[in-house]
Amino acid sequence: TLLILGGNPVFDAPAESPLALAPEKSLTSIHLSLYFNETSAQCRWHVPMAHWLESWGDGRAWDGTYSVRQPLILPLFDGKSDAELLAILLRHSPMDARELVRETCRQEHLLPASEEQFEQAWETLLHNGSLENSAFGAVKMPQQLKLESLLDRSGDSHIELATESHSGHFELAFRPDSSVYDGRFANNGWLQELPDPMTKLTWDNAAWMSPADAASLELNNGDIVHLTLEQDESIHCAIPVYIMPGQALNTIGLSFGYGRWVAGEIGNQIGTNVYPLRRQNVPGAVARGRVSRTGRFHPFAMTQDHHLIDSVGAWGREERVGKLHQSGSIVREATWESFAANQDIFKTVAHGPKELQLFDAPSSYSQPHAWGMSIDLTKCVGCSACVIACQAENNIPIVGKDQVARNREMHWIRIDRYFKGSDEEPEFVHMPMTCHHCETAPCEQVCPVAATVHDSEGLNAMVYNRCIGTRYCSNNCPAKVRHFNFFDYHATSPSEVRKPWLAIPDLQQRSDIDPLRQMQFNPEVTVRMRGVMEKCTFCTQRIQAAKIAARVAHAQGRRDTPLVLEGEVIPACAAACPAEAIRFGDLNDRSSRVARAKTDARSYVFLEELQLRPRTTYLAKLRNPVSEPLPGAGPKES
Repeated sequence: TLLILGGNPVFDAPAESPLALAPEKSLTSIHLSLYFNETSAQCRWHVPMAHWLESWGDGRAWDGTYSVRQPLILPLFDGKSDAELLAILLRHSPMDARELVRETCRQEHLLPASEEQFEQAWETLLHNGSLENSAFGAVKMPQQLKLESLLDRSGDSHIELATESHSGHFELAFRPDSSVYDGRFANNGWLQELPDPMTKLTWDNAAWMSPADAASLELNNGDIVHLTLEQDESIHCAIPVYIMPGQALNTIGLSFGYGRWVAGEIGNQIGTNVYPLRRQNVPGAVARGRVSRTGRFHPFAMTQDHHLIDSVGAWGREERVGKLHQSGSIVREATWESFAANQDIFKTVAHGPKELQLFDAPSSYSQPHAWGMSIDLTKCVGCSACVIACQAENNIPIVGKDQVARNREMHWIRIDRYFKGSDEEPEFVHMPMTCHHCETAPCEQVCPVAATVHDSEGLNAMVYNRCIGTRYCSNNCPAKVRHFNFFDYHATSPSEVRKPWLAIPDLQQRSDIDPLRQMQFNPEVTVRMRGVMEKCTFCTQRIQAAKIAARVAHAQGRRDTPLVLEGEVIPACAAACPAEAIRFGDLNDRSSRVARAKTDARSYVFLEELQLRPRTTYLAKLRNPVSEPLPGAGPKES
């Protein structure tokens, strides 16, 4: 009997692995998995696994601290955890998952033996989540290894990188995909449509190749190449090329996780499966691979480099982004050394006085709060966690590859990526771009039905019921962060061809979406339909919830003020950012983090010359370039 707990070895195991060739049919094969995948299709039995958020379990932290996992909800599909399945096969009794965890505590003598003390300790463990004083004891190393001794020997294992480009042999370097990882998330439309931080590709993977190597082979973006292993030419795959500045010469980067055939309605037949090229002895790289042209082309769907930029456009972009180690009008940056020497390095003079406006504002947009945001470019790593968090929080639909290729992606936040410097050794910068909630918003000035308006607290709001889809606001937005809902994307699968719904009123949301899918939506946010503009709202639903809670608590005498205090409103993007690059709060509170960020010497305004008075500002990027050569490496300029 072959028992496989989780995973998908038929798809992602190295090519020589027996499991990659599918389990023997003579075996009684059982696969416990969250999804019915390639391995499930080859096994005789598939057992649905309970998600870790809906199952009991236990584990130890890195220091040995024992903890208990409690379910948040009952299993949606009556799944079983791995502990429950093993208990069934081992004929253990009881087989209830909660009792299995309790029995583990008894058998491992983690809790007192007497029944009364055990129950009390068990309840305390459930309350705290972890067992006090259960960490492993410290172990003293017999000999301390010094960093200097390792650096002295670094030349022994130094890898000589190729310095000249030539066709023929390449090193194939594998990596998990930034979105679907090793393929386990291939059926997640949110992640499929999430742009790669570097290539900005969606719904695809590619062979990353340096500009010099691509030029030597006369390849362009999207050209399909044939990859074979030198030691075994029967192992091959065809994959489109993406020309990546900074890619090492004579190497090809390959992200796995695509090309699945039993992933689900969304994830099937997307991208190229490169697992067959991965060998068991070197799973991270293949030393020798050969590349040949096929003469075929594969169109990419990218969210930033939609079109090639001519020389005039490239010059204009360089002016706005800035040259290497220099600031531009959009992206401002400097080295730490130059900023320390001149704190005013990011200050510029805008065109004309700010008092000259088309009209006088009806209010100061600061009563009783003045909401604002600051984004630190030094901290942003381009991971796009904010994009997914915003999508989940605000019911933003996915549109599919065909619509992304038509520039119709719906993300309320995009992460712009810019390269600076040479193709061989470029620098890059990630810049989150979302609605800036301008006090003199150009979108508001051209809307014929006042669907986009300002509220008293500085939010650039969208009234969906008024919007008639003229898209004037999008044309007038300098940041291009407003998105038009061309179809009822929520009503159909992104893998299907989009068709306009002619029923008036649109009733397909109620009839076509099953209750399970409705559970995906945030009930606090309107599910938009076709024909309206969408954009960032600073998570206004969270702001309103915090204001209501503050007023109620003040009326009940539980707080001194009815106003929202610092930290009580955190938009989804800021909550998800692992680097805490996004700060949000009330600018009226001078002690708030966002108010302090606005007065920072690095703070600047996007396209300041337009005098939009945006509530979203940026903190300029500081770099600390390497000035000392690394061990075994040649000299490097700072």
